[in-house]
Amino acid sequence: MMKGIGRLILVLAVICAGAAFALSLVFAVTKEPIAYQKKLEVIRSLQAVLPGLAIDPDRDFIDVPREEGEALRIFRSPSDDGIAGVAFEVIAPDGYSGNIYIMMGVFPDGTLGGIEILSHAETPGLGSLITEEEWKSIFKGRSLANTNFKVKKDGGDIDQITGATISPRAIAGAVEKGLRWFEANRDTVLAAGEGA
Repeated sequence: MMKGIGRLILVLAVICAGAAFALSLVFAVTKEPIAYQKKLEVIRSLQAVLPGLAIDPDRDFIDVPREEGEALRIFRSPSDDGIAGVAFEVIAPDGYSGNIYIMMGVFPDGTLGGIEILSHAETPGLGSLITEEEWKSIFKGRSLANTNFKVKKDGGDIDQITGATISPRAIAGAVEKGLRWFEANRDTVLAAGEGA
């Protein structure tokens, strides 16, 4: 009986070691392609929120400390006159189905270049319409000076999506909060100098 248990333990140990080795090989093979795809995703979102501006995500960034403790990565588009535009991520924690991650582009004067939805878990066919270009485009050219960042149902300037007011409301609030953060940190964000 003890021999059988010992043999069983040995077989299980060999199987576990083999599985661990196979997983480590898969990780090693897929690590670089996954990192490359994530970089492409960042590049696409930067091009969407600051169209026409060039940003190298490996070079053109600074990390700005926030009160919450962690740093916020700010992507910056350098120009001969300083910084032509910046992009950073904000989170709408009050989406219908949880957090909505948003990349927003801002010009030095505080005007939005655009927003891009990075990830969400909103209802397909309703809240997921926040990813449609037609809806996202309503943020282009908006600023704290020219927009009440509430949905129209709440007396604001942002169009809601029929049957899905919660998602647009959450995004409008997160974008407004991001613009207020930019206003408060404008000098640091636009300060001359190279990124990390």
